[in-house]
Amino acid sequence: MREDTIPHLLWRNVKRYGDRVALRQKDFGVWQEISWKEYGQHVRHFCLGLIGLGLKRGEHVSIFGENNPEWLYADLATQSAGAVAVGVYPTNPPKEAKYVIGHSQSAFVVCDDQEQVDKVLEVKADLPAVRKVIVIDMKGLRRYQDPLILSLAEVERLGRELDQKDPELYGKLLMDLRPEDVALMVYTSGTTGPPKGAMISHANVLHMLKALTQVLPQYETDETVSYLPLCHVAERMMSVFVPLYVGSTVNFAESLETVQMAMREILPTIFLGVPRIWEKMLSGVIIRMKDASWLKRKIFEGFFRVGQQVTRLNLDKKPVPLGLRLLRGLGDLFLYRALKLELGLLRARVILSGAAPISPEVLKYFHSVGIPVLEGYGMTEQTGVACVNWPDDVRLGTVGKPLPGVEIQLAEDGEILIRCPHNFVGYYRDPEATARILEGGWLHTGDVGEWDSAGSLKITDRKKEIIITSGGKNIAPSEIENRLKVSPYITQAIVIGDRRKYLTALIQIDYENVGKWAQERNTPYTTFKSLAQNPQVYELIRREVEEANRDFSSVETVKKFTLLEKELDHDDDELTATLKVRRKAIHERFGPLIEAMYKG
Repeated sequence: MREDTIPHLLWRNVKRYGDRVALRQKDFGVWQEISWKEYGQHVRHFCLGLIGLGLKRGEHVSIFGENNPEWLYADLATQSAGAVAVGVYPTNPPKEAKYVIGHSQSAFVVCDDQEQVDKVLEVKADLPAVRKVIVIDMKGLRRYQDPLILSLAEVERLGRELDQKDPELYGKLLMDLRPEDVALMVYTSGTTGPPKGAMISHANVLHMLKALTQVLPQYETDETVSYLPLCHVAERMMSVFVPLYVGSTVNFAESLETVQMAMREILPTIFLGVPRIWEKMLSGVIIRMKDASWLKRKIFEGFFRVGQQVTRLNLDKKPVPLGLRLLRGLGDLFLYRALKLELGLLRARVILSGAAPISPEVLKYFHSVGIPVLEGYGMTEQTGVACVNWPDDVRLGTVGKPLPGVEIQLAEDGEILIRCPHNFVGYYRDPEATARILEGGWLHTGDVGEWDSAGSLKITDRKKEIIITSGGKNIAPSEIENRLKVSPYITQAIVIGDRRKYLTALIQIDYENVGKWAQERNTPYTTFKSLAQNPQVYELIRREVEEANRDFSSVETVKKFTLLEKELDHDDDELTATLKVRRKAIHERFGPLIEAMYKG
């Protein structure tokens, strides 16, 4: 049987595994199991339903909703029809959803529920290509009279009827698929301009899967919890493509709020976290330890120091003395095991951080408590992963070595250039941008990097975000920002200083942790703004900034900072859907605050 396109992987698994569990979803507190056979039937009937509604080969279908099995059905049904699946972030406001759906010229939009449907209906006058809005959960929509709306159940019913009339049709659709066909389109985060639609082929995905699993082997017995947005290439890889490739099981929590509970119940063997997830986990551990009894704090500190020593020796590839190994074993028994269970990582075998740079301090912490997080690096335009720290060759502060088949070279200005079989097809409706980024057959990443002495790649920063001070010093703001965010009291830090005499920062406090700190000291506050304006809170953050400054040279230290009086928000265009800072928007919106730090 063919295995050269993504839907063919699904049907190989249907044949191989049949009634074995492929997906689980928690509904009303109970885990519901979906077999590979059922998975395949949903995809088949959804695909044929779309065909019955007039979906043509090469057209686009937008999927707009939270992570659930139906997202996967829509994704693979679209691809089975020879069409292209386009993810839309569920947090996107109507304006941003309109951009992706409209720019992709989507013929159909698959929505979760009333919330997403309302967003589409609000902008439907600007979406002339949309022929139907297909809804997974029709609750609250029974009285809607708009002819665009159709339930997913109805589409699957149409598909079953078409299957009965023409049992060979679905097989013919699969037969027509080619590895070089575009399978999905992933829109970039849009930190510096409008998002671009990156076209990724079946062959791109298959090459990526082969390379990744050579370095990080994964098996049919593995489990993962799907919680990051599926329209992001990293989560699509971990929740859709890797499970299809190896036959593993994907689990969906009831909501984002219950992900931690789902993690503890499932205890996944594979886990991908973006830096903000790891920073939040770390701050949670630090705060809990500060609240613990004197004895518990001392036990934690003692075993943590043991973990640090073992981690240092392991990273330096030096033998760990027997006594230290025994102490580490006791630490695992009395401390680390309980901590890993609380975080849902007790069984985790492959633990990854990606999608943005992370502070080495955060990684060292997790390694010291027996959670060996491996940092990787890649881009949407390169189908997700170019480098990763290999389990037997971890170099903290780097993103590791290239995957098999990936060539990397550094341009004269340090820009990272990538050549590999999973470089994308190009940007949709933007041949000029495609030609620029793929000039000379190399993917021009826009990231600046350097090699360390062991041949691992270190990312310095985005090429466009390097700060050049008035004294001519080149500074990577992300390193300083990530170090500041190690503090449990800081959620966001934006370092400023381009063409300036010194560095400053705009800092957003962690409302939950700082609020708890204030309550413990009987410091009154009512809102985020009143908390950020409190002189005692400013003093708390000043100490945190001073602590971070110790890790940098004088020219790289933050000389002044201002606490933001509001939380940065996606809806206010200050953050992307992936919570990356839109620096241009920040500079425009908070210009007076920035200028005030350079006066006098």
